[in-house]
Amino acid sequence: MNPLAYRKKIGSLARVRAACSRARRRGSKVVFTNGCFDLLHPGHVRYLAAARAAGDLLVVGLNSDRSVRFLKGPGRPVQNAAARAELLAALAAVDHVVIFDAPTPIALIEALRPDILVKGADWRPGEIVGSEVVAAAGGKVLRVKLVRGESTTRLVARARRSRALS
Repeated sequence: MNPLAYRKKIGSLARVRAACSRARRRGSKVVFTNGCFDLLHPGHVRYLAAARAAGDLLVVGLNSDRSVRFLKGPGRPVQNAAARAELLAALAAVDHVVIFDAPTPIALIEALRPDILVKGADWRPGEIVGSEVVAAAGGKVLRVKLVRGESTTRLVARARRSRALS
């Protein structure tokens, strides 16, 4: 067995779209979520496990480095897209990872047409990008409760404070 086989989960939009089509032909439900996933923490792992439990195939749209900088500001991401994608792909809950270079994942959602769109409960229903696309196709939007005290922003701030005190 190839210990790095999980890296095959990282693919282009065309490859992931083909995998979604094959899954649907088998009667599987495709779940999509997206994010920066800069520093993986237990909140991310639980969130992704909940997303995967909502269907049969989980696709994670991963913000590119440029997209993360646009959303989070200078100094982010802490890890580059290749590293973040590999960490996500190594998680059992994740079936596919596709990197996108835009502020929102709307193009991915339109191309993949997931049956279920998942975001954190910190997003209000009307704010979830792509929810209209998914709902119009008969899919559903699921908001997952966040793990209290777990956030990348908090980890980065703690690291910066620690460095400043050294």
